[in-house]
Amino acid sequence: MEDQSHEERWRQRTEIPLAVASLLFLGAYATRVLAHGLPQPWRDVCVVVALATWALFAVDYAVRWRMSGLGLKYVRTHGLDTLVLLLPLLRPLRVVRLYEAVQMRHGEPRLTLYARVMVYAGLSAVLLGFSGALAVYQHEHAAPGANIRTFGDAVWWTCTTLSTVGYGDLAPVTFVGRLVAIGLMACGLGLLGAVTGSFSSWLIQVFTLEGDKREQRGRH
Repeated sequence: MEDQSHEERWRQRTEIPLAVASLLFLGAYATRVLAHGLPQPWRDVCVVVALATWALFAVDYAVRWRMSGLGLKYVRTHGLDTLVLLLPLLRPLRVVRLYEAVQMRHGEPRLTLYARVMVYAGLSAVLLGFSGALAVYQHEHAAPGANIRTFGDAVWWTCTTLSTVGYGDLAPVTFVGRLVAIGLMACGLGLLGAVTGSFSSWLIQVFTLEGDKREQRGRH
């Protein structure tokens, strides 16, 4: 119990700094990808910022692993933290966890469960979409035979992929671009399912409550 309390205190103290680090990483990565005429010293600064944020996440992961006392089981039970450490583009998802922490007051959520799921899915879609668009644009815009030439093209392609529409007018041709596409397709299906399921459950709950109220009125 004492170890758990230490881990919880560590989590509370590092939640905001790590969320800020995630945004710094995203800003540095976006600047490096989109600012083509950026002087080399500033590009080096962006690389240093990205490496520094990775170091922060590595230290946080190591400390939590040590405090948990779970050994290798920690890797399986903390999948998001492991993915964030291994895949830099997922680091902005830490902002979603910060939003969850802000929404909690005295252990009780301020929003209903269905609303929270939809808000988290929306935030995740925006952050993943922007990160995915950056990654695809970085590897596609100068590739031979590619049709994703501008960042606007990358954003459009990301939106159609995440929404599972997939018009087919744009498609990545590089290996990295296709890997990003696979990840966005999987995330898009999951996010769409979460939002659709939550909205459907909310509607069922509303209709059920309305039916119960009418039944009670009929009895009286």
